[in-house]
Amino acid sequence: MSDRQPPNSGSSNSFLAFIVGGLLVAVVVLGWLFFSSSEDSNDLNISIEGGGDAVDAIDNAVDGE
Repeated sequence: MSDRQPPNSGSSNSFLAFIVGGLLVAVVVLGWLFFSSSEDSNDLNISIEGGGDAVDAIDNAVDGE
């Protein structure tokens, strides 16, 4: 009979499960951070500074002057 024992695959499966679990937790946390921050800003605010005369001309065009 052979004195060889089968390789211990239980520890590698545990390590793989640990890695997959860690990746799953990271994806859930990043998803929560991404989607929770978008709920707070329901309006869009765009500010263009330094337009000067161009902004006044657009304002007058919109008003019909």
